[in-house]
Order: sequence, then C-alpha cells, then structure tokens
Amino acid sequence: MDDGSTDATKNILQIFPDIIYIYQENQGVSSARNQGIENASCEWIAFLDSDDVWHKEKLEKQKQFHLHNLTCKVSYTDEIWIRNNQEVKIPKKFHKIGRDAFLENLEYCNIAPSSVMIHKSIFDKVGFFDESFEVCEDYDLWLRIASCDSLCLVNEKLLYKYAGEDQQLSFKYWGMDRWRVRALEKQLKSSYSKSVQKTLIKKYTLLLKGALKYDKIASINEYKQKLHLLKDTFEADTPRE
Repeated sequence: MDDGSTDATKNILQIFPDIIYIYQENQGVSSARNQGIENASCEWIAFLDSDDVWHKEKLEKQKQFHLHNLTCKVSYTDEIWIRNNQEVKIPKKFHKIGRDAFLENLEYCNIAPSSVMIHKSIFDKVGFFDESFEVCEDYDLWLRIASCDSLCLVNEKLLYKYAGEDQQLSFKYWGMDRWRVRALEKQLKSSYSKSVQKTLIKKYTLLLKGALKYDKIASINEYKQKLHLLKDTFEADTPRE
C-alpha cells in the first residue's frame, strides 16, 4: 500500500512482480492500512512500517504460534530498538508482559503495529483503524480489540524498530495524550471502565497543566469540564467504605 510516497516505492514491482501494489494520494497511515486490509486476499494480516524491519523468521514464528493457539486471533512480538545504528536499552515501562493487553496499554501504546499478526475477522468485529486519528490510531485499535479479545505475546525479539527520523509521527506531533484520551473515552463503558476512568483523570490533569502553561484557552475549558464531570462520575461509582 503506497500512501502517496515520493521515493520510487513502485519500483518494488521490479523485484516482486507478483505482489499487489496499490497507490493512493496521501491520506494518512490509517487510510493506507485500511485500504491494505480491505484489499488483502489472505485471512491473516501483518503490518510493516517504513522505519521498521522484521526478523527473517518473524512471520513463520507467529504462524506456528497461531497454529498451536487456535483461539488467539491477534499476536504481537517483542522488539529491539535501534538509534544511530546502535541498539538501545528499552525503558522498563515498555517491557512486554503478555498478561492483560488492555491494562498494559492504558498509559501508552506498548504494541508496535509492525509486530502484529491479526486475523481478518477481527476487523469485522471491532472495526478498522479510525481515520479521524492523526496519531495513536494503533493505540485506539489495540484497546478496542483487547476490550473483547485476547492479544497474545510471542515473547521473542522479532522486530527491529529504528528511531530518530524527523518524519516519524511520534516526533511530528506534540501532546500525544490528546489523542490517547480520545481512544480512552471510547472505552468508558467497557468492562475496564474503572481503570479507564482513573487513567483519564490522570491524563486530563496533565493536559490541563499543559494548556494552562501555554495559555490555550479552548483546551483549558475543555479539560476543566471533562475533569470535573469524570471526577464526579468516578466518585459516584466508587463504593464508600
């Protein structure tokens, strides 16, 4: 799937003439992934972002995992981080645990899209990537899946993630939590509602501090109101001892 690239991506057909190549004018990563999913002819989908590299045995190992775990429709792998051609230590908070993917992804996204293998039927169940998200679209999808299905960890480092490029979305956008709270707000009625409320209160508080610091009047009013309403709901739902 070519989302309006300008780097002669189409030349890949000279090396792999049998692949399906689809081009669209730049519409963003969510649109590109959704188009790829909809046009895929296979039951299983795997993603590979331009700044990531798969281990040569990644797909085979995930295939074998799913053959031995037939009820699991989504898996993800551990990863290696590379910066300036050197492997860097991954912060503890990003270490993969593999128990409850919803709770492990509440504070931040801990699943790289390029590590995921997913059965196409999952998209019929929870929907596709939300194209209204400029960033954190993967975080939103993983939460939607994890709220009703298992995301299984293949506990091997089968992905190389390269950091430091200016064009990476994580460097382009400030205030990533603005997008994370949108994803969390969708989960307020999920079975994890209490944990979602606690996390949203924390994130609203941080976003309000940022809005006050930079004198963003609209954001100040927005997060003050959301924080007030959510605190009232949280306290009302919390049993008194």
